[in-house]
Amino acid sequence: MATRKIRNTLALALLGLLVEKPMHPYEMASTLRERNKDTSFKITTGTLYDTVESLARHGWIEPVETVREGNRPERTVYAHTELGHEEFVRWLDELIREPVAEYPKFVAAVSYLGALGPERAADALEERARHLTKRIEDMAAALDETTGAGMPRLFMIEAEYLRHAWQAELDWTRQTIAEIRNGSLPWPETH
Repeated sequence: MATRKIRNTLALALLGLLVEKPMHPYEMASTLRERNKDTSFKITTGTLYDTVESLARHGWIEPVETVREGNRPERTVYAHTELGHEEFVRWLDELIREPVAEYPKFVAAVSYLGALGPERAADALEERARHLTKRIEDMAAALDETTGAGMPRLFMIEAEYLRHAWQAELDWTRQTIAEIRNGSLPWPETH
């Protein structure tokens, strides 16, 4: 398969929004934030506009109209091109079907957990467990709020996935803390 010209996952999110309807970049950013998609995609104004520009340059989206509301500046509304829709569906299918190697920073850090010593490692993991617990609670509240407001569950399914992934990480973290604290995780002598 040829290398995809655009690989930024924010582009995937923008293409996904344009399946619903044509939008201008500000509306895209607002919609992503309203739907808590900023937990799945890094959204900054600069990267959003750069991504829109790249999608247009590659022919995946195109301007369909320019609108002006009140004293606000003109805004360009974009829609999928046929190529853009085909690429979006192909890319999405590929990402779901084929696991890729991802390199989380936490996994890199855990690989050297022993360097902290048992007490400091357990303390660090306990702090992480507190942060994970808060994330899980916040995500559950966001899911309840959005699906309770009538948003279909399918539109928030990645948030549900993240909540489950964080719960699995929290379970592992708590188990590891318990093993460190009770001495059942052997700790090598460090120099």
